[in-house]
Amino acid sequence: MSHNAFLPLALLLCIPLAAPAQEAKAKKKAEPNPAYVQIKDVPGLPRVLLIGDSISIGYTLAVRKEREGQATVHRPATNCGPTIRALESLDAWLGEGKWDAIHFNFGLHDVRLIDGKKQVSPEDYEKNLETIVARLQKTGAKLIFATTTPVPAGTGTREVSDEVKYNDIARRVMEKHKIAIDDLYAFALPKLAEIQLPANVHFTASGSAVLAKQVSQSILAALPKGKQ
Repeated sequence: MSHNAFLPLALLLCIPLAAPAQEAKAKKKAEPNPAYVQIKDVPGLPRVLLIGDSISIGYTLAVRKEREGQATVHRPATNCGPTIRALESLDAWLGEGKWDAIHFNFGLHDVRLIDGKKQVSPEDYEKNLETIVARLQKTGAKLIFATTTPVPAGTGTREVSDEVKYNDIARRVMEKHKIAIDDLYAFALPKLAEIQLPANVHFTASGSAVLAKQVSQSILAALPKGKQ
């Protein structure tokens, strides 16, 4: 009998093994990020909105836990990316409800290099922040801007210290409009060796938890007396 006669049988034997692996892969891909799960408001508790990129996604769940029983902490079910994305999507992120506090950040994606150029120029970054702030102020919420966390050497997608320049721009805009600043850059800088991944703008799980405590405190300080 030819060896080729055994090939169909061999292929059939492989199918049951491949199918579960493919199903597991599809299931894993379909599972949403836990930070994206939309939560229900608790009557009587203030509503807080986190707006930001993957850094904020990393600390969302921990902030919710920190403020459990004191506030309901929401976020858009997406990476909010650069300021240009906010100009397109901010109304959808804000929704129809009333917000007591909004903690927001833009910068890490604005300084991202695409074909050797920053995704958003310093001049456009400032203009975009002005537009974003004007829209957020219409909500009547207490606003808190988080500075962009440090960019380490070796990322390949961003230049070291660009975030410092953009933070200076953001600080100028926020001070002009008397908006509170949660200086995550200064908070994280001396701890980077312990909380940030090597040559990566992202943080370890424990590092995100450290950031969450700082973010949580800034939110607590912003909530109206009697709602804390």
